[in-house]
Amino acid sequence: MLLAIGNFLRLSRAGYILAREGVFLDLDSDLIPPAAAPILRFANAFARPGVTGGGPGLVRALSQIGPSYVKLGQFLATRPDVVGGEIADALSELQDRMAPFGRAKAVAIIEKAFRKKLDDLFIGFGEPVAAASVAQVHRARVRDGNGEREVAVKVLRPGVEGQFARDLRDMYLVAGIAERWSAEARRLRLIEVVDTLARTVKLETDFRLEAAAASEFGDNIANDPDMRAPHVDWDRTAKEVLTLEWIDGIPLSDPARVAAEGHDLRRVGRTVLQSFLRHAMRDGFFHADMHQGNLFIDREGRLVAIDFGIMGRLGPRERRFLAEILYGLITRNYRRVAEVHFEAGYVPAKHSVEEFSQALRAIGEPLHTISATDISMARVLTLLFEVTALFDMRTRTELVLLQKTMVVAEGVARAYDPKLDIWKTCDPVVRGWIEENLGPRAKIEDAGKGVAELARLATRLPETLGVAETAIAGVAKMVGSGVDLSPQALESMARSRRRSDNRLLIGLTALLVLGAWLFR
Repeated sequence: MLLAIGNFLRLSRAGYILAREGVFLDLDSDLIPPAAAPILRFANAFARPGVTGGGPGLVRALSQIGPSYVKLGQFLATRPDVVGGEIADALSELQDRMAPFGRAKAVAIIEKAFRKKLDDLFIGFGEPVAAASVAQVHRARVRDGNGEREVAVKVLRPGVEGQFARDLRDMYLVAGIAERWSAEARRLRLIEVVDTLARTVKLETDFRLEAAAASEFGDNIANDPDMRAPHVDWDRTAKEVLTLEWIDGIPLSDPARVAAEGHDLRRVGRTVLQSFLRHAMRDGFFHADMHQGNLFIDREGRLVAIDFGIMGRLGPRERRFLAEILYGLITRNYRRVAEVHFEAGYVPAKHSVEEFSQALRAIGEPLHTISATDISMARVLTLLFEVTALFDMRTRTELVLLQKTMVVAEGVARAYDPKLDIWKTCDPVVRGWIEENLGPRAKIEDAGKGVAELARLATRLPETLGVAETAIAGVAKMVGSGVDLSPQALESMARSRRRSDNRLLIGLTALLVLGAWLFR
């Protein structure tokens, strides 16, 4: 495979930095193809003396490679199924902080986006108060029909879209090589991981989309008494500029200040966890980056979320899947939990429901022998995904994002209430959703929807039969012409595959050698 010069140079630099920071030192050689073992030994020769690998090494390396890789690390922190729990925990500490690009450039971007002078948009516009790889934030004031108010203005960093596009091409290349070599990489769907990252980057670099996410989230929770979202100023929002209500609250990263203001810490912890579950199960749309820095508490004691760049969605099937799993584990109905996996098509039919139920019992029973305050719902979901991997359940990106967000939300909740009873906290939300969506009334509504769907399909029956006739004719033609599966043809295909793999190995070795020479 011929690599473009740009890809080659960027991947060489990235490979050299990863090797220098000892990222490959702890890699199990049994997990890679035998032909790649010499490359691993060669890479480890560049590790700095005394350097520690694993998660800390990866954090150091990604911080040095560049902003796109910092974003990749933050995204992988939500995918413990790909990088493992320990590395995911280390990556969750990866800080996306950069030097601000200055007020003057921000003003130029704003005036170009709106084709107006800054003074026509804002009556006050301050210096940057925070800066990251994608954007920086300014505190400003506006005047409209409702009087004067303070806003937060997020401005896209110049040139960031081109840089992300280049680095994403490199990541697609690496993911494709990994999936070609490794069955485990194919099970983890690494190309799909990069696809998801690309969608996330698109959302984060087009502030109209983030504004839409904030608006939808705000509409969903408009009637919730314990949480709200900042209002979007659509008149001052464009692709490169996002203007939101300024949140004058206390960040949950400062528990001492929250307590000093008289807020009930145990209630705060309970609200964080219940709100997350309610959004995921009731709305199918949840904030997927609920760390302390993105949560505030206002004067009325309500939680306020900010930063809607990473959001998660669950369809009706996934919501039912989540509810029945949690409820089944609470009530010890492991058979039903197993059946849900098979009904959803998550576990292949070749496996036994009884054996899968037995494996789930190994997760659930210990939960009923320990103190409720020692139960971690996030740990339950982590164990669940480990067991499902044994039964060939392919990675479901939306469920893994849900699981990682649960880890973060539960961590915030326990920081405010170390004795939080997860079962009692989750039970009213889960039970309420099941009663409303899986009870007798819901089944009647589902039956009505089923009749309507049958009627719709009936109107398309002639078209469907026509498509089927064309497909059958195509198969018949292929069978008639024949497919060469002779031993000679199979051996030719095998030789071609071996030559291709050898070229890939040579290319990877060349990348490391060039990186060591250019960036030593």
